[in-house]
Amino acid sequence: MNKLFFYRLTTIALVLAFVVIILGAYTRLTHAGLGCPDWPGCYGQVTVPETSQAIQEAKKLFPGAPLETRKAWNEMVHRYAAGLLGLMILLINITALINYKRQRLIVLPGLLLLVVIGQAALGMWTVTLKLLPLVVMGHLVGGFTLFILLGLLRLQLTEKFRYSIPYSASYLYGSPALIGVFILIAQIILGGWVSANYAGISCVGFPKCNGVWWPVMHLKEALNFFAPIGANYQGGLLESGARVTIQMMHRLGAVVTLLYLGWYSLWVWKTAKSRYLKHTGQIIFVLLLVQIGLGIINVTYMLPLWNALAHNAVAALLLLTLSQLTFNLLAKPKFESQSSF
Repeated sequence: MNKLFFYRLTTIALVLAFVVIILGAYTRLTHAGLGCPDWPGCYGQVTVPETSQAIQEAKKLFPGAPLETRKAWNEMVHRYAAGLLGLMILLINITALINYKRQRLIVLPGLLLLVVIGQAALGMWTVTLKLLPLVVMGHLVGGFTLFILLGLLRLQLTEKFRYSIPYSASYLYGSPALIGVFILIAQIILGGWVSANYAGISCVGFPKCNGVWWPVMHLKEALNFFAPIGANYQGGLLESGARVTIQMMHRLGAVVTLLYLGWYSLWVWKTAKSRYLKHTGQIIFVLLLVQIGLGIINVTYMLPLWNALAHNAVAALLLLTLSQLTFNLLAKPKFESQSSF
C-alpha cells in the first residue's frame, strides 16, 4: 500500500465524518434520537422492522416504545454511516502500522481509534440513558473530534503541510491561532449543550431574548451536567429559565468568538505575506460571518431544519480550517525564510 492509497482513504474518511456530523444533527433535530430503543440494532433487528411479522415482534420486545418508521430510519442511517466510518478508521490504523510504524504518522491514527471506540460507547449510552444531555453533548463533541483528527492526518499526507511558512510567521500567528481553536471548541461545546437540552428556540428574537436584553439567568440549573439518570430526556427536562440561560450563554460565546476570530482572521489576511496564510485568513473570516448569520436565522425563524443543519456544518468547517492553520503554524514550522511573513 503506497502513500497515495493512505491519502485517498483518509480523504474518504474525512468526507464521511462530515456526513456523519450532519446525519447526527439531523437525527437530533428530527427528534429521532430514540427512534430505535435499543443498540446497535433496531427493535432487536439489524434493520428497521417493516414487514408485519417484524413489526409484531418489535411490539412484543418493546411494548412501551411505539415504532415510528421514519424516525427509526433516521437513527439507523446515522448508525450505518458511523459504523462504516469506524471500519475505515480501523483500516487507516492497519495501513499506518504496516507502512509507517517508525514514523509519526501512527500517532493520529491511534488517537482516531481511541476516539471512535469512545464514540461507540457514547452512541450506546445515548440510547440506554435516554438522551442524557451530558452524553448527547459528548457524542456531538466526539464527532467533531474525529472530523478534526482526520483533517489533520490528511494534512500530514498532503503538500499543504510543506508550504513554506517562515519561522517568524509561525511564531507570530501560531499562539493566537491556538487560542482561537480553544475559544471555538468552547463555543461548539456550548452549542452542543443547547442542542442536548432542546434550548435552540428558548430565546425568540434577535438581538433581544424574548423581548428583553438581559433575561433572568439560572446558571445553577443550566449548568447541571450531572442530572439524575433514568428519565427520558427526549424534548428536554429543564425549566424554561434554565433553557433561556443556556441559549444566552451560547449567544455570549458567539460574541466572544466573533470578536476574537474576526480580529485574528482579518489580522492574518491583511498582514501575512504568505499566500496560504492570507487565503486561510479570508476563508476563516467568511465562514465566521456565515456562521453568525445562520445563528441569527435560527433564533429569528424558529430553528428551520435546513438552517440548523447548515449551522452544524459550517461550525465543523470553521474548526477544521482553523485547526489545520494552527497545525501548520505550530507543528512543523519552516525555518528557511525568517526574513518575512
